[in-house]
Amino acid sequence: MRKTCDISDQYCDDIICRLHLIDVNWKVKANDRPYHQQPQFKKKVFLCIKKSRYSGNAIKTYKYNVLTFIPLNLYEQFKRAANLYFLALLILQIIPQITTLPWYTTLIPLVVVLGITAIKDLVDDLARHRMDKEINNRKCEVLLNGSFQDSRWRQIQVGDVVRLKKNDFIPADLLLLSSSNPNSLCYVETAELDGETNLKFKMGLRVTDEMLQEERQLADFDALIDCEEPNNRLDKFLGMMQWNGERYPLELDNMLLRGCKVRNTDVCHGLVIFAGGDTKIMKNSGKTRFKRTKIDELMNYMVYTIFAVLILVAAGLGIGHTFWYEQIGSKAWYLYDGLNYNATYRGFLSFWGYIIVLNTMVPISLYVSVEVIRLGQSKFINWDLQMYFAEKDTPAKARTTTLNEQLGQIQYIFSDKTGTLTQNIMEFKKCTIAGQGKSPENVCCCFQPVDWSWNQYADQKFQFMDHLLVANVKSKKDKDAMEFFKLLSLCHTVMVDNKDGDLVYQAASPDEGALVTAARNFGFVFLSRTQDTITIMEMGQEKTYEMLALLDFNSDRKRMSIILKFPDGRIRLYCKGADTVIYERLSTNTQHQQTTQEALDIFANDTLRTLCLCYKDISANEYEAWSRKHKEAQLVMGDREAALDSVYEEVEKDLMLIGATAIEDKLQDGVPETIATLAKADIKIWVLTGDKKETAENIGYSCSLLTDDMTVHYGEDPPTNFRRARQTPEEPFFTETGKNALIITGGWLVSPFFTLIDFVDMACECEAVICCRVTPKQKANVVSLVKKYKKAVTLSIGDGANDVNMIKTADIGVGISGQEGMQAVMSSDYAFAQFRYLERLLLVHGRWSYIRMCKFLRFFFFKNFSFTLVHFWYSFFNGYSSQTAYEDWFITLYNLAYSSLPVLLVGLLDQDVNDRLSLKFPKLYIPGQQGLLFNYKNFFISLFHGIFVSLIIFFIPYGAFLQTMGQDGEAPSDYQSFAVVTASSLIFTVSLQISLDTSYWTFVNCFAVLGSIAIYFGFMFDIHSAGIHVIFPSVFTFTGAASNALRQPYLWLTILLTVGISLLPVICIQFLYKTIWPSVGDKEKKKKKEPEPFQRGRRSRRSAYAFSHSQGYAGLISSGQSIRRRPAARSGANANIREIPLGGAENI
Repeated sequence: MRKTCDISDQYCDDIICRLHLIDVNWKVKANDRPYHQQPQFKKKVFLCIKKSRYSGNAIKTYKYNVLTFIPLNLYEQFKRAANLYFLALLILQIIPQITTLPWYTTLIPLVVVLGITAIKDLVDDLARHRMDKEINNRKCEVLLNGSFQDSRWRQIQVGDVVRLKKNDFIPADLLLLSSSNPNSLCYVETAELDGETNLKFKMGLRVTDEMLQEERQLADFDALIDCEEPNNRLDKFLGMMQWNGERYPLELDNMLLRGCKVRNTDVCHGLVIFAGGDTKIMKNSGKTRFKRTKIDELMNYMVYTIFAVLILVAAGLGIGHTFWYEQIGSKAWYLYDGLNYNATYRGFLSFWGYIIVLNTMVPISLYVSVEVIRLGQSKFINWDLQMYFAEKDTPAKARTTTLNEQLGQIQYIFSDKTGTLTQNIMEFKKCTIAGQGKSPENVCCCFQPVDWSWNQYADQKFQFMDHLLVANVKSKKDKDAMEFFKLLSLCHTVMVDNKDGDLVYQAASPDEGALVTAARNFGFVFLSRTQDTITIMEMGQEKTYEMLALLDFNSDRKRMSIILKFPDGRIRLYCKGADTVIYERLSTNTQHQQTTQEALDIFANDTLRTLCLCYKDISANEYEAWSRKHKEAQLVMGDREAALDSVYEEVEKDLMLIGATAIEDKLQDGVPETIATLAKADIKIWVLTGDKKETAENIGYSCSLLTDDMTVHYGEDPPTNFRRARQTPEEPFFTETGKNALIITGGWLVSPFFTLIDFVDMACECEAVICCRVTPKQKANVVSLVKKYKKAVTLSIGDGANDVNMIKTADIGVGISGQEGMQAVMSSDYAFAQFRYLERLLLVHGRWSYIRMCKFLRFFFFKNFSFTLVHFWYSFFNGYSSQTAYEDWFITLYNLAYSSLPVLLVGLLDQDVNDRLSLKFPKLYIPGQQGLLFNYKNFFISLFHGIFVSLIIFFIPYGAFLQTMGQDGEAPSDYQSFAVVTASSLIFTVSLQISLDTSYWTFVNCFAVLGSIAIYFGFMFDIHSAGIHVIFPSVFTFTGAASNALRQPYLWLTILLTVGISLLPVICIQFLYKTIWPSVGDKEKKKKKEPEPFQRGRRSRRSAYAFSHSQGYAGLISSGQSIRRRPAARSGANANIREIPLGGAENI
């Protein structure tokens, strides 16, 4: 119904009354900028400082500016515990009584880590600055001083009138006033707003359409808008326009939202309601939920464990120094330092000294290294040509860099069906009309496709095999067939647009497009529609039907209806919908129920999506009574949808069945093979769909989710059949041996007879689970249940807006860029074009990322323990006095230059097997699911390995230096020579150890290992040179130590012995593991592929279609706006109608 100036005052009063019940305090005056600067529109921002509550149109997505970058970035970085810890250490090192290391040993690594992170943040923020500048400086025409002038977006203010042209982006949230299209219709593309690529339709009020077309009229426009305050609800808008003494209600259909793009509309005019940060798209730009990997959580706990170990070790050494000083230190006159501290206080200072000395147990560069590795792994996913879909020019995209290794630990996959497992490209395949039809096995396959040359409107690519049905329709003798295709051409919400002389259909779903295309080919061609008429070409004759009401589809109704007035005065309701809702509303006098049901059973074998068609004749009096209730429901401002649904129920009953359609939604390429491979990797796959149980089951068999060796357990109603008490939680639900599968409906999730934990336990015992008739919220709830009760790593994959909640809830969200827009992709962590790429994402990239990250972390902890604990052993020989075993600059550069590159490259490039073998042997994935490669056991192995190596590195040189004489007659048993030998032994041991752990050698790895050793010796000789000592005598004190020590062959033998003894146990253990205790990967690589046993075919399975398309355009069509003026009578059939979803079909 049209809501314009002819609306009654009572209606407007009702609207205003309801507006006061919600937050409606936003006032906008057209063409009056000073109005919005009045004191009542100011808000306090700080103390007495006030500013206008109306935002300017400039947006700001960047985080920093020139003044705030350094302080704000440092504040954010020091919120990380590790950085804060090293800052505290730096402060301790400034205290003379405590410090045992020069301040630069901590400052330099800390500055490097903070600097790298700051540079990364700066680069990201500069990109945001550039994007903001580009957007804010876009140009559009604004009405100023009575004429339209070019202005930049950032200069637009609330209340301005702007003019937009075709392909322009909408600069703010606008009230559509008028457009060049009939009745101010405006086509917009909302891809940037919600990801949907199909065109949407907006309409201006009739009064503004009629009175605001000229520039002078727009300049005189002075309406006052009362509406809700800025919010993030993209699907709601409520307001009222007061102009010339009249009031007009405003709804979302009248709004053009920022982020949309004007399409197929030459010119349109709009009034700015919300600008800049107040627009709905900016209100929705909040941060998404931060996801963390299991390894992240484990790594943090391990860092906390290291903190605890560090404090305990430092405390023990501090206590040791207390006792040592009491018994020895205080009695040795040559150790007197002039400070009259007692033993306890000296032990206290020694504790803090060891906190500083042993601080490298907590790796400062760990987090930066992890981020570099993750960034590289994300780039490898983006660059993988085997995940590139050439047909749509769509590469794989890692939209996050923080979750890569989690891809190697997935235990449960939750998948949508339509558009994810299937192509979501619908093809009209079969139909049954008035119970008449043939079974599929009797259809002759030798027929040639139907020749559509008799129909000048037909799409010649549409293939159909049943010539008899076409002949019956052409002869006009089969009244049921005529009524069947007439219904398909009239009962829909498809929009038609004239593009270069061609008629292009814009369907709300692929289902509707396929059905209207089928009707077109059979001679019932949808031509145009207005607010109250639909025009079709009916077997060569153009006819116009008056549309009295359009009852749109929604996810609860699962049907749509249209009430038409025929040219002869008859009133008829046409309805199409899911068989479950249609059969409940059929008249007791209807025919063909049984035969149609049998046809639906036949369709089920071919996994076709079914739709039942029916009609009802309505008397004029009956319609008038219902129409009054319908108008009242349209005016409800509270729960309008519920009121309309109640009214719809009154008329959608006692229906007469005509027949049913069957549409094919083919599986995507490679889906069965992908699911079978993932199942071998012990990944359990659950399908969560809104379709019927039978449809989902049949798809499950066709895509290899369900196999013939599975026992399938069904549950359509709440699970009273499965209710039983278990004696213990460990008792299984299914006591029979073999594989189980579960097919349930959404009613299970709200059943009072079954606890959620029982549902999860039972479902997780199954190899496959299919949840049917579930809502988007229930999809997310299922994922949450498995995460909560099983502590499992989950992945959700989908392609539509109804999958967004599920994708955001799972540990990993994957979006498929399919036929339902880009909302799923925009909310995902990873995105690609085909389901089959999931196999490579998990089994190759995910597995490699997990193995690399685990190996990196194990080695990183090992090399730091080996390095740091040498100080611990040295403390037993220096009176626990917090003295270091190495030269200060070696401590500073160890993690930055001497040992970082080889382990970093292992984290980036290493692979135990290539990608082909990773896919061939899916069980190689299992260690990641079980977390075998990095856990507390591995952590303590790294700890004890580090303890062992540090023992060898300290005590072998210590023993070698006792009572030693060099070849020149001098004893090289000084502290500096000892430090050089231990440091050199450590560098060789760590470099050779990472070489032993490297599975995949490249030139880069080899260069990194040799280069790190070369860098060590190059830096050491420079630092120990006399020249640098002369320049900085107090900083570089090891003058000549390296050259003096390393010219002794005896010390080279000591280094060789130390390295050999450190590595020998590792080599022996690796040999034993390969031969006696092989891992899962070792076993799988030795296996030969066994032939699969022959499986006899199973019985046929029933399937049906769950009405799945999204809400159509009924609200716009029936809103009182003329979408297209009624065209003149057509003299010929020259228009070419194009519709994308095409395909062959056959009739039953």
